[in-house]
Amino acid sequence: MKPCAVYLGELLTRYHFGETHPFGPKRYAAFENEFHAQGLVQHSEIMAPVMGAVAQLLYFHEAEYIQKVSAISKHGHGYLDCGNTPAFVGMYEAALGIVGTTLDAVRCIMQGDTTRAFIPIAGLHHARRDRAEGFCVFNDCGVAIEALRRDYGVRRIAYVDIDAHHGDGVMYSFEDDADLCYVDLHEDGRYLYPGTGTAEETGIGVAQGTKLNIPMPPGATDVQFRRAWESVEIFIARSEPEFIIAQCGADSIKGDPLTHLHYSAQSHYYATQRLCRLADSMGHGRVLALGGGGYNLQNIAAAWTAVVRALLEAAQ
Repeated sequence: MKPCAVYLGELLTRYHFGETHPFGPKRYAAFENEFHAQGLVQHSEIMAPVMGAVAQLLYFHEAEYIQKVSAISKHGHGYLDCGNTPAFVGMYEAALGIVGTTLDAVRCIMQGDTTRAFIPIAGLHHARRDRAEGFCVFNDCGVAIEALRRDYGVRRIAYVDIDAHHGDGVMYSFEDDADLCYVDLHEDGRYLYPGTGTAEETGIGVAQGTKLNIPMPPGATDVQFRRAWESVEIFIARSEPEFIIAQCGADSIKGDPLTHLHYSAQSHYYATQRLCRLADSMGHGRVLALGGGGYNLQNIAAAWTAVVRALLEAAQ
């Protein structure tokens, strides 16, 4: 058994919104080319993407919304939201492939085939249970959380998001879930979509105090990230998670065309490394890393290969 599974294949390349859209078709290749160039393929277990099933979508999404996506996908006209997420022919199958692949990674980890996994085109954290948001058709993160509960009996889960955009689709779908430890370091919502994730948002009802939102100022660097991370580890460790999901959006790196943070890929390496050590300290080592956002191809290549390096090195 190799210490890290990496999912590569044509199915993942289908999820994009065209050449002129920020979430374009070259993002996958930017990662895969650099992954091979660095020789990481030799140390990773390469896994093929997997098409999901409607029954799995229903773990998280409402049936009426699933039917809407399926219908619009046939003609590919219009938008699924207010203008960020355009429809395209085959959209339903492409998004279902992301969900199926994420759930296959969950399966591999839970069955003990590997302890870590990475999926480059995944981590679609904005989609809500009943609608699309922010380039995200189906929320594979949310489906994975529900699947861990229903299929594997895992209750305590940590979701950690370092994408520049707040993971609102996950946050508000599990806002009252005391067993989901939610941590999100994102660019301050006063300056960036979706405008949510203030430090005062800590969960509601019985889940109050189980969510940690850390808005970062525009221009925040690796130094500020490391400083903020100190409280993150303490917060996660307190929840004693049985599984860690990391959304590793590369749009928090300096030079992204849509955002204003100034991290380097070192922050992605560091966060992943620390999450692996934390998972090991819990006695299970389970970490599923998802690519997330990122719209500068060089940053994507640097950030996501840094994530894979950290997943591999933590197992040595």
